[in-house]
Amino acid sequence: MTEEFETMTVPELKELLREKGLKVGGKKSELIERLSEYSVVEAESPSSVDSEIAESEEEFDEEFEDDFFEDEDEWDDLHTARQKPVLDEETANALSFRAKQKKKQPAFRRQEWYRYKRLSRSSWRKPNGMQSKMRLNRKYRPPMARIGYRKIASARGLHPSGFEEVMVHKSSDLEGLDPETQAVRIGARVGNRKRLDIHDRANSLGLRILNQRKISRKGDL
Repeated sequence: MTEEFETMTVPELKELLREKGLKVGGKKSELIERLSEYSVVEAESPSSVDSEIAESEEEFDEEFEDDFFEDEDEWDDLHTARQKPVLDEETANALSFRAKQKKKQPAFRRQEWYRYKRLSRSSWRKPNGMQSKMRLNRKYRPPMARIGYRKIASARGLHPSGFEEVMVHKSSDLEGLDPETQAVRIGARVGNRKRLDIHDRANSLGLRILNQRKISRKGDL
């Protein structure tokens, strides 16, 4: 198996590592070693263990249902928030295509970002100056942001998961939202008291909150 990996190129090895969910950084020898270890572990893991685990889980589920779900009427009102959106095939393809576009897009750097530390931390700005080499599109300067880098229109404005983001500042803003296509983003200046109300209301409506925090309920909270 190691000889087979040695004949592959580095991009092919990295693609194989991504498919297996492994780390893709490092030299070629490290990539080959990582793949070899994964293939050995995969070959040694018996399939019978998986079937035994599945059987034990089924038995536990049956016992759990018998013990705790005797009265089903008590659990009818229990609602869990939907974690993934309901997407049609066209939207799913558009999101996949937008992800590929984003990988090809270069990193837009501010003019002279390499010279001043404060500029390296700031966002891109349109270059000015009559003799600006970046404005003149010299090869050795970073590329400028142009309209040609814009992403596919059908997926524009959607969260990477596929949800349509809705900005919310109070719990009443959640009324009328569709939990299958829309997700909530709470405003940055909303306090903990209102934020907890939004959390509770969103969970009852089955809405997903994209920037949900862990807030400890202390005192009058």
